[in-house]
Amino acid sequence: MSRWSTAEVRGELALTHIAVCVTVIASVLSLGGILLSLVEDVAIGRWVSSLGQGLFLAIVSFLIYGGLVYQLARLGHLNRLRQHRRAAEDELDRFFHGPHPPTVTVLVPSYKEDPLVVRRTLLSAALQDYPRRRVVLLIDDPPHPGQASDIRLLTAVRGLAAEIQETLRKPRDHFEDALRAFLERRARGPLDAHQEMQRLAQLYRDAASWFERHGAGYCLGDHADALFVEITFRIPAARYLDQANRWARRIAQAEPALTQTLLADHRRLAARFQADLTSFERKRFDNLSHEPNKAMNLNSYISLMGQHRRVVDFCSSVLLEPAEAAEASLSVPNPDYVLMVDADSLISPDYSLRLACVLAEPGNERVAVVQTPYSAFPHAPGALERIAGATTDIQYFIHQGFTSYGATFWVGANALVRKTALDDIAESDTERGHPIWRYIQDHTVIEDTESTVDLISRGWKLYNYPERLAFSATPPDFGSLLIQRRRWANGGLLILPKLVRYLAGRASWAAAIREGFMQCHYLTSLAVANAGLLLILALSFDDSTRARWLPLTALPYFALYARDLRRSGYRASDVFRVYALNLMLIPVNLGGVLQSLRQAWTGKKSPFGRTPKIKGRTATPPRYLIAEYAMLTQWLVGATFEFLHGRLLHGWFALANAAFLAYALMRFIGLPEVRDQLALALRFRKSRVVSPRAVSSPAP
Repeated sequence: MSRWSTAEVRGELALTHIAVCVTVIASVLSLGGILLSLVEDVAIGRWVSSLGQGLFLAIVSFLIYGGLVYQLARLGHLNRLRQHRRAAEDELDRFFHGPHPPTVTVLVPSYKEDPLVVRRTLLSAALQDYPRRRVVLLIDDPPHPGQASDIRLLTAVRGLAAEIQETLRKPRDHFEDALRAFLERRARGPLDAHQEMQRLAQLYRDAASWFERHGAGYCLGDHADALFVEITFRIPAARYLDQANRWARRIAQAEPALTQTLLADHRRLAARFQADLTSFERKRFDNLSHEPNKAMNLNSYISLMGQHRRVVDFCSSVLLEPAEAAEASLSVPNPDYVLMVDADSLISPDYSLRLACVLAEPGNERVAVVQTPYSAFPHAPGALERIAGATTDIQYFIHQGFTSYGATFWVGANALVRKTALDDIAESDTERGHPIWRYIQDHTVIEDTESTVDLISRGWKLYNYPERLAFSATPPDFGSLLIQRRRWANGGLLILPKLVRYLAGRASWAAAIREGFMQCHYLTSLAVANAGLLLILALSFDDSTRARWLPLTALPYFALYARDLRRSGYRASDVFRVYALNLMLIPVNLGGVLQSLRQAWTGKKSPFGRTPKIKGRTATPPRYLIAEYAMLTQWLVGATFEFLHGRLLHGWFALANAAFLAYALMRFIGLPEVRDQLALALRFRKSRVVSPRAVSSPAP
């Protein structure tokens, strides 16, 4: 993913402005023609036709609205890039060595994850270049599993924190000893600057050697491992080697060195390996929440921050009760910031430092959340994972643009959050007779989105840092992608009333319109766009020359999308594969929407569908495979029907969509795999994850 130069940003801004103008003009012409047809139908009493034309007008208007949201978000993103100034190293140094750098606790929620995946994430967090940090693995597995495989998995995950702590022990001791020796030499009298610079250069070589050795010795299993080694080991190794060479040049040129500079470098080297790692299991304790979702896993530990607790056995229950510090078996520091990182995510070594600097800037006292929307791991081997990752990388541009309009949403994979902001939105509740606290809402399965509305309603702001510094896994097969995308589609409609109430109460109507234009589309697009496209393909519409401008309304959107794909490391032609994937995801997205509607009707929470992150294929529920082929059949039959009745435009539209869907089914799932997955899903209806031995064909 290449960086944008100033000239490129200016060119893309001009191109995007042209695209917006073309979209608006084409929209006026096409929607005006459809509206004229609607008026004529109403005038002559063709009520069925007028109803269809009205529905078609509404759907097309929403689709155009979505295209404009993308283009305006792109403008916002480009404007932010033009204004963005990356903090220089000396600024980061001043923040790092400040008198009271904010404390950070990194929380990594985990549920039945592959230990190798979790280990990767923990190392990424533990090796952050930040002075005061603590890393906590929140294990949410059942504490007393019955199956041998679950026991092995839990045992391995429980040992990760201690294992990584031991891995860091030797370099930590080495650099701490070097720091103590330096302080002793300084206390004894004047320092020999030449010798001190030589010692420091060697220490930087030692650090580079440690990172190089661990990078070279890491077993690369996939493309995610390759990225992990690159950003966690190789880039820091190169940076430390460059620092060693810089000090060597100063020695050769007989440049003086300030004692304070030498001390700062010693302290920063020592701090790199001083992470405090531990783990916590809320389900061991009966008076903590056992709600089966990520939000309550996080909430349970956040509620303990700043407290001392002791373990008490009471009537066959294990409780965590308040205690004095001297008697406590668990003491949890209360940090300034909480960094929540998904168990399948990676963050760059400077992630905490750069984002904490943003929160500490004057004027940002009311910024509650700062993040970089995560990108997909590059160079995915499978077609489905690669194209699904492309949609994630495009979302990065959209979320960056949202910040330009004050419409940022919390994307929960890697957010740095002010603890005081979490305290401000906390709600007390009772579960199984025990008091609990909710900081992050779990009314819906998109807890970060709902918590966004809670924060902005209390006057807090959210901010997307305009650099790619975080990466997260993309599901490699259709079964696991289905679980992820269905969860993403479930909850937007439930949150919409809360957002509307917030916007209605805004003092500035201009700000409410600006934010609402972006935010309302974000919450409703998966429901309206997917249902609308199905209806367009199922109903006939005006095929006269009045609709000839419709393709031009979409052309600027797809053209810019293709350019952004290429800028993100994909091919421009992947825009057609993205469209095909989105067609294939229509039943999945509507499945999530139906879960929202069911929750709204019954009041019963939807279950939190965790995306599997372990080896093996995830079985697809047979109803979704059947829905895919039913949709394909309906579009083919519909295209034939339209051609027979002379409605060529609609006929070609249906046929083209059928062709894209057929391509997606064959390319992203495959006919042999559909057969195998359907058989597996029917046989193991209650099973989520299947062993790769049970499937004869390789995963895509």
